[in-house]
Amino acid sequence: MKPADSQSALAKPNEINRQLHAGLDARYSTTQHVIDAPPSPSHEPDCKFRPLLQLPVNKDRKGEGGLRTKGIYKSSLPNKPLITVITVVFNGASTIEDAIRSVINQTYNNVEYIIIDGGSNDGTVEILKRYEHAIDYWASEKDGGIYDAMNKGIALSSGAYIGMLNADDLFAGQEVVRDYADGFCAMNVDAIFSSLNIVDKGNLKKILRKCRVKRLGAWLLRIGVMPPHPTFYCKRASLQSAGPYNTSYHIAADFEMLVRLCIKQKISWKFLDKVSVIMRSGGVSNSGFLARLKLNGEIIRACRENGLYTNALLLALKLPIRLFELI
Repeated sequence: MKPADSQSALAKPNEINRQLHAGLDARYSTTQHVIDAPPSPSHEPDCKFRPLLQLPVNKDRKGEGGLRTKGIYKSSLPNKPLITVITVVFNGASTIEDAIRSVINQTYNNVEYIIIDGGSNDGTVEILKRYEHAIDYWASEKDGGIYDAMNKGIALSSGAYIGMLNADDLFAGQEVVRDYADGFCAMNVDAIFSSLNIVDKGNLKKILRKCRVKRLGAWLLRIGVMPPHPTFYCKRASLQSAGPYNTSYHIAADFEMLVRLCIKQKISWKFLDKVSVIMRSGGVSNSGFLARLKLNGEIIRACRENGLYTNALLLALKLPIRLFELI
């Protein structure tokens, strides 16, 4: 499927109001349920994020766009919660289009898509512009790293539930978001997570490892095992209460966030026994011995800062689980 031209995919300005409630383009998951009024900002007393519709003005920004910049917004509907998918990227021109297409081609039709780019110079911004008719909001500017970008994405989100899809990843099928939405509607839980396949980055059909963590609990966290972060979708209210990703972590802020949600927020959760995300091999945490050593140090710190004891010997207990994933 080729992306539609942004001018032809969107109605002319004087036609937008008549088309908002019917949707802009029936082909995409992100353009079928839209409104012309911005969502009300959160007023939860324990909210640790400042809600944003667009990022503050930045003279060094390389670009910004999407439906919101044209006065088009999203909200949850009865029995159809708005699901926000956030992608953070930096110089991801070789893979970002796969991620985008896997989101906008979902069959569930109340999806909000936010992309935060760290100031790419490899053609990523041009791809974002090409797809901005189906992206709610994107911006490209220098940031403080992947977790800072994730915090920006959460602040910009208006979905009832929020998840992250990395620029190197893609949904495993077109029913993924529908499965999550159905799960949240059927069960009164704060979070849902599922399985993930790690594949050869040159051959997406070649599975290198299967990640299937069925529980989120103190014992598994003590040994450094958590559900795959790109499969983890959580109530926005729970994330707002927990607070931002801790950007003083360089590799394991996602782990620290799950420890915080599990131990301090005591969220309820459900495991969805399906492969929802395909992840290309690689990444900072898998880039060598020193990176793994640093990762384990940050895992120990994350546990201890949230009142959960662990040590290097306990972390060694996760090795049999990793071997089983390879098998």
